[in-house]
Amino acid sequence: MGLRLGIVKLLHGILSSRGHGGSFPGYIGLKMDPHFIERFRMPGEVIVVTGTNGKTTTSNLIAESLRASGRSVVNNHRGDNLNIGIASTLASGSDLNYRIKADAVVLEVDELTVYRQFHALKPTVLVITNFFRDQLDRAGEIETIIRRMIEVTEDFEGDLILNGDDPNVLRIADHAKKARIHLFSLGPNRTSDKYEEAGEGTYCPRCGRPLRYLYRQYSHIGRFECDHDGYGRIDPAVYIDDIDYETGTFRCEGRNYHSYINAIYSIYNCAAVLTVMKALHIDPGHADSVFSGYHLNEGRNEIFRLKAPCTVNLIKNPTGTNEVLKEIMAHEGEKNICIILNDNDVDGTDISWIWDCHFEHLQDSAVNTIVCSGLRAYDMALRLKYDGFEDRLVVWEDPKDAVHYLDEAGIDSYLLSTYSALHSTRAILKKTEKR
Repeated sequence: MGLRLGIVKLLHGILSSRGHGGSFPGYIGLKMDPHFIERFRMPGEVIVVTGTNGKTTTSNLIAESLRASGRSVVNNHRGDNLNIGIASTLASGSDLNYRIKADAVVLEVDELTVYRQFHALKPTVLVITNFFRDQLDRAGEIETIIRRMIEVTEDFEGDLILNGDDPNVLRIADHAKKARIHLFSLGPNRTSDKYEEAGEGTYCPRCGRPLRYLYRQYSHIGRFECDHDGYGRIDPAVYIDDIDYETGTFRCEGRNYHSYINAIYSIYNCAAVLTVMKALHIDPGHADSVFSGYHLNEGRNEIFRLKAPCTVNLIKNPTGTNEVLKEIMAHEGEKNICIILNDNDVDGTDISWIWDCHFEHLQDSAVNTIVCSGLRAYDMALRLKYDGFEDRLVVWEDPKDAVHYLDEAGIDSYLLSTYSALHSTRAILKKTEKR
């Protein structure tokens, strides 16, 4: 029996009973024992999900699909993906002998820290969603992340699930010689090549020559080839086509599936899930039942009922922000936008990424007002002024005032927030909608 584990479990139970919890119990566990995580006795299936965008949703979809198949699952569903959050999750799902009380563990793990605990977690499946430039002050250039991931996977002997449409992710396959590689890919659809956006990874990592794109889905994600050495010519384990945004469906291996959101990035998340199911020889019908009824929360297309609906999304890098902007403008009708920009450590203290976002997508008469809020509200307003929005800008530094403005306006609104403002702003929205 582990005394330290018992303390962590007791602390977790007390905090959870009061509606709290999070990562603090894991922080205490790692303070008492730096080897805390590696002491857990894992079940036969340990699935780790990492990458820049889509980690939380993809890992939760995998966990729910496994549960639908009859398995019991432990997962960090709130996205506490650093070491202390992972330690808390494992402690809450184990007995006092460090044995995980589930058939499977599904963990979202931060792409910058996955190398620290990868071997301690003993994953049998590793899923990599995508790699984009993200939080330069914290991550450095994207090459740093890719090199660390190559180091982590070069001796990995499990199932490696990779986005075959991301040239940065596909690089991992060249080095993971011991792993069983499973790639997923999407066919062209009506949004392919709609926007020309800068992306990381437009040169072949083998020979350095420019990649030729047959089509792009967004940023550098799409179907690509190197005419010199064939990099990018793949035979995917899962290939999705017939994406229909009108019916919210797509087709894979002769079967129709339902997407939980009509957006290209959500289809990629579904593709990753279906590839995991195929690698584990589980009926993909369990995943479709999850896709059909899955509701995003915690700031991922989460809707709050103010006087008119307010949809909340987390933003943290140019690519993710651009996709949210496209989705907002796909909704017809008059609307207000609110952007809450903070620069705390978890957000990334370097906010230069906002200058790489395509806010010009909002240049539409349907957008009435753009509210700038947060610690760097005026920096956001300046950025938007350069895109010609000065006659539609309002600054409310306090998110409470920003939410009040959206509520009183009485029209559909869309709120985009960086990490550190998200949970507090959601609390304000919840309180406002209950009036």
